[in-house]
Amino acid sequence: MNDQAKNLRQMLEMASDTNIDTKVLAVVSGKGGVGKSNFSLNFAIDLMKVGKKVLLFDLDIGMANVDILMGVSPQFTILDMIERDLSILEIIEEGPEQLSFIAGGTGFSSLFQLNPRKLSRFLQQLELLNGKYDYIIFDMGAGISKDSLHFILAANEVIVVTTPEPTSITDAYALIKYIHLKDQDIPIAILVNQVDSPAEGKKTFENLKLVSSQFLQKDITLLGIIPFDMIVLKAVKAQVPFLLYSPSSKPSQSLKELIPRYLGVAGNELKVRSYTTFFSKIKQYLTEKRW
Repeated sequence: MNDQAKNLRQMLEMASDTNIDTKVLAVVSGKGGVGKSNFSLNFAIDLMKVGKKVLLFDLDIGMANVDILMGVSPQFTILDMIERDLSILEIIEEGPEQLSFIAGGTGFSSLFQLNPRKLSRFLQQLELLNGKYDYIIFDMGAGISKDSLHFILAANEVIVVTTPEPTSITDAYALIKYIHLKDQDIPIAILVNQVDSPAEGKKTFENLKLVSSQFLQKDITLLGIIPFDMIVLKAVKAQVPFLLYSPSSKPSQSLKELIPRYLGVAGNELKVRSYTTFFSKIKQYLTEKRW
């Protein structure tokens, strides 16, 4: 009973803390292997380093790996919250640099399989995050599924991670097109990863920008360009975020440079699409169970 009372007090305190304008970012990719989860993790840590409160939420349903990248064995996952009726407070774990994160459940296939009671409770728990963090970053699975589409469309902003490889660019454009057809107003930013040179990164973005403008009348923005470096692979093997593994490396420096630019551009734009807007949309999508 004492634990239940403690959790209830924490939930009430969390629900009443709405001073922060919580923004929801969905990090996506058209295909796997482009470094999406690695970027999400290091981006979250770098945002924390400039004083932002961040929650990294692994929503790569069935293929979650953010915990592996940071070398942490989570005690709980989103699956435990749903199946064991834990509060969302109980499943928020601590990673490197005291990063708050929620691990994905590898045995969890779809939100659409939830019965009405579990779905209602899932939404109730999500609502408690309002005002707790400056940024909630959803690391989505590669491509689009029924579940991920709803979280992507409900987000305040979408970050598409791609590489200069032709197949990656093609898949990134297909993803942009699909999202745009569902919501023409949602902001989309591009992160070009694993480039051999800044020029290659700029060319990749300009190509995406041109086709998006010409065929979709969609204006996309460049979030940043991160170079290829073997230090990232070494950091992955060591299960340490590359930002912490080698702070002076070119990928780390590139990430640090994009943070102030991102905060300067995104600061005012996202206030009109707050967590309340996100929650209203995700509740509508999931309760109506529409595709």
